[in-house]
Amino acid sequence: MADETARTLLVVEDDDVYRERLVRAFVDRGLEATGAPDGERALTHARTESPELAVVDMRMPGMSGLEVVRGLHAIDPTTRIVVLTAYGSIATAIDAVRLGAVHYLTKPADADEILSAFDRSPLPAEETDTVKYEPLSLARVEWEHINRVLTDCAGNISKAARVLGLHRRSLQRKLSKHPPNR
Repeated sequence: MADETARTLLVVEDDDVYRERLVRAFVDRGLEATGAPDGERALTHARTESPELAVVDMRMPGMSGLEVVRGLHAIDPTTRIVVLTAYGSIATAIDAVRLGAVHYLTKPADADEILSAFDRSPLPAEETDTVKYEPLSLARVEWEHINRVLTDCAGNISKAARVLGLHRRSLQRKLSKHPPNR
């Protein structure tokens, strides 16, 4: 039986094993956690019982993570959302935050990392001036651009390849590689 004062959390993740592990880990930490395998079911659940917290995978079949963030935020603007992805890019992180996410983490992320992300706040204005800027490598900029175009094309690789002027197989090869660190 769940504690009536426990915070509610929704895990939106298409990987069944990872979703169930996260749900179990959050329940072990005292939250009332449930999981949804896709965006449609997540939004249906949120309409009946809006969660206080949500963890949303960026890439899922059907509705994208950004669409889920937009939908959850439209249902309840107070829901705190953390976006998870195996394909992190600055462009999608910015999009997620603009749509209402409070943080953006790359996989693999454990339950403790995710919970601490809910409580993080942006740097105060006076601290942002002291942050050192290190330019990204050309490989990282290319990776970010490709993922931005792919997101704009709703995950359609053929369409993204046409927009980028690449052969579809070349784009698939680039996407199968891990993103450069810098």
